Amino acid sequence: MTYTATITSKRQLTIPAKLFRKINLSQGQKVILTEENGFIKMESAIDMVNRLAGSLKLPKKYQSLPIDKVVSQAKQKYWQEKTKKELSL
Repeated sequence: MTYTATITSKRQLTIPAKLFRKINLSQGQKVILTEENGFIKMESAIDMVNRLAGSLKLPKKYQSLPIDKVVSQAKQKYWQEKTKKELSL
């Protein structure tokens, strides 16, 4: 099915309600936009994570941890390394 939408002066696009419901989006939800051959593809960020889940091998040090703990530790390590680099500049 084809839908029509208008882009505002702020480059915002309103997704027609019927399409919004059809693809199970919810207010405030994050989406991933990808450009492919001049077309924009939109995918729910949660759906993408679920689709990619298990595609990478989890390091042994994380295998016994719940995912929220893995994410928390990864963020902490990232910011520690980023801060070190900025301080050395």
